[in-house]
Amino acid sequence: MKKTVSSVLVATALGASALASPAFAEELSVVGSWSSLPLDKQFEQPFWTKELPKASNGEITVQMTTHDQMGVSGGDVFRLLSDGVFDVGMTVGDYAVGDAPELEGLDVPLVATTAAEAEAMVDAARPMVDDIFKERFNSKVLAIAPYPPQVVFCKGDVKSLADLKDKKVRGSGRMTTKFLQALGANGVNVAFSEVPGALERGVIDCAVTGAGSGYSAGWWEVSDHLYAIPLGGWDPVVTAMNMDKWNSLSPDLQKLLTTEVKTKFEEPAWAAAAGAYETDIACLTGQGDCPLGKPANMMLVEPSDADLAKAKEILTTVVLPEWGERAGAEWVKRWNDSVGKTVGVTVPAS
Repeated sequence: MKKTVSSVLVATALGASALASPAFAEELSVVGSWSSLPLDKQFEQPFWTKELPKASNGEITVQMTTHDQMGVSGGDVFRLLSDGVFDVGMTVGDYAVGDAPELEGLDVPLVATTAAEAEAMVDAARPMVDDIFKERFNSKVLAIAPYPPQVVFCKGDVKSLADLKDKKVRGSGRMTTKFLQALGANGVNVAFSEVPGALERGVIDCAVTGAGSGYSAGWWEVSDHLYAIPLGGWDPVVTAMNMDKWNSLSPDLQKLLTTEVKTKFEEPAWAAAAGAYETDIACLTGQGDCPLGKPANMMLVEPSDADLAKAKEILTTVVLPEWGERAGAEWVKRWNDSVGKTVGVTVPAS
């Protein structure tokens, strides 16, 4: 029944125009990430609805919506994809760690402070992610693109890492929440869209998300301090295709899709991430030019060297070993041999 209801929701969201597609075209039903955020507006929507159909000379047509427009939780996207409810789905990898705890290793906080470092980390993790999605979600990974670095928005004075202790903080993923708990904060699970109301009502004191995401979603209207420590990593968004659908495509279409998604979606998204953080901070604080819209006036708090050292100590002695227990020895070894070597961190074997 759940699959039937979900199928109806997706069909409604994608629209009846799907019935009018040319008989010769390979039509894809695509579900994007958050509709309000730049990744979807600037990269997902243009690629799937314009670039790919054009590059295929009409051999591929696309009907597209996003999971929030459908009213589907981010954590359900890859479950529905695995069932073939739609053909392509994309959402934050951390949303799926309840089904695949080993996937937490894709986005480890505090180990990548630049877009180049984050991309290198994702590239190293890609073979693992490919296998995870094949085994857990019956899906073929097409791309992994970044959100901006995940920083801390707080309502009330925060000057250091120690000030987060005892505060109620919304984490951006399971590993981030585990880190907050190890720090002495109260990690709270709040959906992204519900954060502004939770901050305004005092349900939470702080929340972690990408600097650009927080600006686009108006978090600066209900918070006043921006603690610029990368507690939540980069929240990579995975784009995957149902494996049965992938296998049904001709080799030529598979090659076309692989090439186009890399060169016209994934690579441009990473290139934009390189300079986005500085722009996002300027827009949130009013310190510098803000080409995105009205600048806010949040108080920028830079982490001290002592804070960064303390954070990495908690990560390596508490958070990563706990993840290793959840993921299992095989995945820990794979992570150490790939991502760990790239970022210079080793997870101890359990």
